Amino acid sequence: MPAYKYEALDAGGKTRTGLMEADNAKAARSGLRAQGLVPLTVTQVQPQGERAGGWQWSSRVFGAAALTVWTRQLAGLVGSGLPLERALSALADEAEDPRQRELVSHLRSEVNAGHPFARAMASAPREFDEVYRAVVAAGEASGALGAVLERLADDLEEQQALKAKVLGAMLYPAIVSVIALVIVVFLVTYVVPQVASVFATGKRTLPALTVAMLAISDFVRAWGFYALGLTLMGLGAFGHALKSEGFRRRVDAAMLRLPLFGRLARGYNSARFAGTLAMLAGSGVPILKALQAAAETLGNRAMRADAMEALVQVREGVPLASALASKPRFPGLLAMFSRLGEQTGQLPVMLERAAKQLGGEVQRRAMALATLLEPLLIVAMGVAVMLIVLSVLLPIIQLNTWVK
Repeated sequence: MPAYKYEALDAGGKTRTGLMEADNAKAARSGLRAQGLVPLTVTQVQPQGERAGGWQWSSRVFGAAALTVWTRQLAGLVGSGLPLERALSALADEAEDPRQRELVSHLRSEVNAGHPFARAMASAPREFDEVYRAVVAAGEASGALGAVLERLADDLEEQQALKAKVLGAMLYPAIVSVIALVIVVFLVTYVVPQVASVFATGKRTLPALTVAMLAISDFVRAWGFYALGLTLMGLGAFGHALKSEGFRRRVDAAMLRLPLFGRLARGYNSARFAGTLAMLAGSGVPILKALQAAAETLGNRAMRADAMEALVQVREGVPLASALASKPRFPGLLAMFSRLGEQTGQLPVMLERAAKQLGGEVQRRAMALATLLEPLLIVAMGVAVMLIVLSVLLPIIQLNTWVK
């Protein structure tokens, strides 16, 4: 049953807006009149948000944090015994964002029409990815939708926490780098020329460091904007080239070979892969479908290709542990826990343990890398400023020597 957004007048002449379900616009107006309201406008919600590929907006309705909270709320309502349709109705009524209200109303309409909840979510692929829908479908098939949604909310929280800690560890070095670059550019382009120009008119030869710094200053002032433009154009061309699957895979493979960041990227992707696979397998999703969905969550294209190759091997009868062990980009810890899970019949539990250990290792590496980068950046900034200051002070010291 489609949803309609209405604007109507009540008995007191005040304007009221909201959403209601009806077979058509005429039935919606009749329903409003039955409530003592005078309909002004009645607009169907679904055509406003739906496109050829499903429900879409110019930007996502649910952010990562909002989706986690919404999933947790829905899990609580469904787990307490409330029917899915009533749970969605309650969430739609409580939604403060009009776009969220319309989206949840659309999902409720699809459920009321007899469609499975996972199929209703498939009409909004930008909001609910393949992994999310696969878990919901498994929960519906097993009759434990509330418990599955609760587990899904836990997994979303863990992924956000891991991502936030990694980004937080890298944020301070990035800020220090930007500030250092701005300071150095200001000193080179403004301070050095102002001070050194006083001594450049003399007949004495300036110190080599001052001459070099003046040459750098002249280059930055004359060609700085051109260099910046070329850099931006290069970054744009690089970003465009990344749209090619082959080039992106080669770049991602090269990133995994970097001394410090490579191990961090490999651990982060492996932790996400193991956690997603554990959640899907534990929810009752077939292992082949779970492997494919987990592979799609990998941001690194090289590791995604390895996961898809492992999927082909598992489809041909190779154990999961052996398939993962044949891919050196995945840590040996993941293959070891997979083997233990297959031997004990507790594959989801073992994969979850592997995800936690890999996630903890990623956090430790990120913090260690940030701890190492902070003093190095400060020292580098200090050396750059020291050289600039020396290039200004050396002519002054030389002048004092001449006077004596």
